[in-house]
Amino acid sequence: MQYVIIDYNAGNIYSVVHALKRLGIDPLVTADKELIRRADKVIFPGQGEATQTMKYLKSQHLDELIINLQQPVLGICIGMQLMCRHSEEGDVDCLGIFDVDVKRFQPQKHEDKVPHIGWNTLTDLKGDLYKGINNGEFVYFVHSYYVPENTNSIATTNYIHPFCASLQKHNFYATQFHPEKSGAAGEKILQNFIEL
Repeated sequence: MQYVIIDYNAGNIYSVVHALKRLGIDPLVTADKELIRRADKVIFPGQGEATQTMKYLKSQHLDELIINLQQPVLGICIGMQLMCRHSEEGDVDCLGIFDVDVKRFQPQKHEDKVPHIGWNTLTDLKGDLYKGINNGEFVYFVHSYYVPENTNSIATTNYIHPFCASLQKHNFYATQFHPEKSGAAGEKILQNFIEL
């Protein structure tokens, strides 16, 4: 089995590499389109800014490639947001895999801090990505933008208001949180993706 992490000029890719190595997987980090196309599983992780990241994906023709992948694909953090239709971050059109727009958190009271950083719980869990994960499990978030709840939601979190913590449509899966930084629960979610 070949596991590929898409190298697309985003930060924080190597923490995903280390998390997979702990599970006995030696992933390939590459922007080579043929290697990505041939992989058994593809991970699209990272931290970054939506406008610059989309510009880079388009310049390398990785946008079309990702949209047309047939194998299981996991987007993490900015990866999840870029799989959506549009982002308020830089007012940019994204990949459009999920038919929903990314919004900026608007603090409602003094203690609402943006970005949302730290541990928070998952609820409304659905599907194979969350096999063996309990409602109320804690995972780690770092983000200022969120995906509203929608028909493709497979997990919910509440910060300022409920929002979508995870998405799935066909072979595309995504998490707003960082499974690679989420301890045993995150490791189990990555293991579930490996076993899809």
